[in-house]
Order: sequence, then C-alpha cells, then structure tokens
Amino acid sequence: MTNLNASSGFVYGVATKGNEIGILAFEVANTIVKGFSLMESLSTKSIKHLKEEVLPLEAVQDLVSKDMDELLRIVAADKREELKVFSDEVIRFGNRSKDPQWHNLDRYFEKISREHSSQRQSKDEAELMMQQLMTLVQFTAELYHELHALDRFEQDYQHKREEEDNSGAAQSGDSLSILRAELKSQKKQVKHLKKKSLWSRSLEEVMEKLVDIVHFLHLEINKAFGSADGRKPLIQTNSNRQRLGPAGLALHYANIVLQIDTLVARSSSMPANTRDSLYQSLPPNVKSTLRSKLPNFHVVKELNVAEIKQEMEKTLHWLVPIATNTAKAHHGFGWVGEWANTGSELNKKTVKTDVMRIETFHHADKDKVENYILELLLWLHRLAIKSQAGSNGGEMRSTIKPPVGISLQKTVQQSTNSLLPLLTTDEQNMLQDVSNKIRVRRISKSLDFDSVKTGLTDNSRLTKSSSYSSTSRSKELSFNRILSKLPVIDFGIDKKRALDVIDRLDVAR
Repeated sequence: MTNLNASSGFVYGVATKGNEIGILAFEVANTIVKGFSLMESLSTKSIKHLKEEVLPLEAVQDLVSKDMDELLRIVAADKREELKVFSDEVIRFGNRSKDPQWHNLDRYFEKISREHSSQRQSKDEAELMMQQLMTLVQFTAELYHELHALDRFEQDYQHKREEEDNSGAAQSGDSLSILRAELKSQKKQVKHLKKKSLWSRSLEEVMEKLVDIVHFLHLEINKAFGSADGRKPLIQTNSNRQRLGPAGLALHYANIVLQIDTLVARSSSMPANTRDSLYQSLPPNVKSTLRSKLPNFHVVKELNVAEIKQEMEKTLHWLVPIATNTAKAHHGFGWVGEWANTGSELNKKTVKTDVMRIETFHHADKDKVENYILELLLWLHRLAIKSQAGSNGGEMRSTIKPPVGISLQKTVQQSTNSLLPLLTTDEQNMLQDVSNKIRVRRISKSLDFDSVKTGLTDNSRLTKSSSYSSTSRSKELSFNRILSKLPVIDFGIDKKRALDVIDRLDVAR
C-alpha cells in the first residue's frame, strides 16, 4: 500500500496535520504485541514444537482428541480467530485516521482472506517490520511505567508543598527543593521516552506496517495448516461432546483443579476458608455425583497419607499444568497495562509465546474433566480420613483415651452398624450425619468428609506416571488439620428426628 509516512494524523477529537498517536500509544502497543505473539506461534520452530510435543501430550490426547488431523484443524481455527481479533483492532485504528485510505479496512481484509498465494513481502521483511514495531513497544512500555512514576512524584510534591504552606518549617522547604528536582528530572525522562516510543509516531506510519502484517499472517496460517482446513468441521457431530470453553467453564474447572492441588501440596498453614471454598465452587452436578459415589468408594489396599498423595499426583502432575495454562490464558492481554509489566522481555527472541488454547481446558471434554475431578475429590476424601486418624493417633494405635466427642461418635457408629436393618435408608444417612457433626463440632463449623469405608479398584484411570516426594511426619499431621474440615458433604439435620432414631436404637439394644 502507498507509503503515508508524511501524511496527516488520525481523527481523534480535532485532528490536525502531524498529530501524534499520543495516549492511544498504549492501546496500539497492546495490539502490536498480539500480532507479535501470533507471528511467533506460526514460525517453523513453533509449528514443529506444536506437532511433535504439544499435540501428542497425554492431556491433549485424552481430554481433546486422539485424531491428529482434528487437533490440527482445531489449532488452525484458533489461529484464525486470533488473527480476526488482531485485524479487528487494526480496523478500529484505521477508522480513526484522517486519511480515508485507512477507513473500512474490513472490506480489504475480507478480500485478502480469499487469496492464498499473493505475498506482499518476504518473511524476512515481515519479521524485520515486526521487530521495528516491537522496539517501539519496548520504549512504550518504559514510558508507561515512567508516567506512573511521574504521577507519584507529582503527588508527593503536592503533598509536601501543602505541608510547607501549613508549617513553614525550613526542613520542609529543603525537602520540597529535593522533590522539585526529582520531579523535574522525571518529566525530562518522560519527554525523552515519548520521542522514542509510539507516542510521537503518526498513526499512518504504524497503520501501513500493521496492514502488511495482517496480510502476512493470513498467508502464514494457510501455509502452516492449509487454506481448506477452516471449512472442515472441528468436532465430529456424532460425538455429542461438550467442550469447557464454549460452555464458559474452562476457568472455573481450572480453579477447582488448582484448589485441589493446593490442598494436597501444602501440609500446613492452610486457611480453613480454602477448604470451604473448594466445596462451594463445585458445580451442582459434581456435588450430587460426589455424594452418590462416596458410600461406594473404598480402597483395595490400606494406604498411608504419603501413598494417597502419590496416587493423586499420578493425575495432578499432568492435569495441573493444563489448569495453570488455562488460568494464565484468561489473565493474558485483557487490559492495556498487562503487556507493560513484561515489556522489557517482549523484544527478545527468547521470549516464550502465549499459551495456545489447545494447551488449556478450552477444548477439553467436559465429562472427562469432571470424572478426573471426581476421582481426585474421592482421593481427597480418603486423605482427609487418613490424616484425621494420624493426628488422633489412629495409625499408631495410641492408648491415650480419645476425646468424648470421638468416643460418642464411635458409639453411634457401632450402634448404627449393628442395627441397620431396623432403620430406613433416610434414617441411616441422618445418623451418619449426626456422627460427623459430633466429630467436628469442636474443630470447625463445616462438616468433614464421611468416614465410610471407601475404595478404588486397580482398574482406576489414575495410573499416570510421576509421584510426590515424601513429606515429613509433622507436615502430614499439619495436613490433617487442613483437610479434616473440608466440607464435601453438608446436609441439614433434623435434630428431633435424630434423637427419636437414637432412642429407637437404645430400645432395640
């Protein structure tokens, strides 16, 4: 397109010839970084990494698809969506320009989207162009921070000046002189960075480069994935699989996984509200399924705390990175200042590109993720019971007389177990809740996991590799204090009915 470096500025308020980008520089910088990230992800090295290391990952194969062609079509669609976001922002900037040549770029981009071989510049030229823009972004990031510093200097100076007016002390005058000098120096630094950053560039100068980059990225996506891939269905229609991203659940489920990992990994100094928040964050269907599975959950072999953690780590070691990527992706370049926090790194060739959607829960099968979460919660339930037993001396068969609450709980459990045929199912469940309430009343307002006998067959899907390193006994005891109050079940109890049932048990005995 025609070089418009010497043409007039953009329409923003009253536009005049030679108008600078000014405050819009930070939005433009944010857009440039998106284009840079997309370009990096389409490099030969990145595409090789995608095909050889990312797509064969256990998590991707298990949660998304084992069909490599389908996975490539999913990634291609994601890249085209990223390009659409980038090009839409370029269109918005173009419409601000005073020169009509940059208006309505959506029609031009629609035209080039139908082209498959018309290359406007070589790859080397496009990369050089992007590097020039990224150099401006780096200075713009520095300007962003220095402007914040200038604001703090001005506030300090104003505050000190008010103090001097009120007191008139000589020392205040000396301090004011120092602050005045610092403020002057900071203004000079800001002025210098404005000249070197996007702030002082004309919008037309930047628009020319951005339009050419949009064109280049479109052709690079076609080159990497094929121009026809975008017209093929991403997910087979006969699968009826619901994906977490389109369902709006990706970040929610990622947070649940990370909360579980925190409870397992940290064995001391864990606030009680962390355990409460885990249960409260579970979707209703997961809560109900968990309640139905708990009575039938039992382990074939009795495991200690360290062994239970090791079993959980077999899933957590590959599921947590996906959850972490999901959280990172949702907290990416969603606001103007985000890129500025790492601005000094953005211009380096070694900078890691953004996490791809395929490495997150976005395309993950909802049912499969829920099943893994349920299995982890069941193991967490068992870990809570074992930790409670360890802290109360259960594992060492202590001869110390247990607290009254624990003894009463055992009495109720023994009575219940011996006379179950006399009670309805509803009454059995209610008595189980009574025993749980007694056991935790002196510790927490929230209920513990049920202490029913539990189990998991050897055919469990929790058979992935890797394990936790063993922890000290003191940490295991501390872990008990954390998990003993995890409110996985929280039924309301009819006290009058509970007492009536206990009376019936006493009469029957």
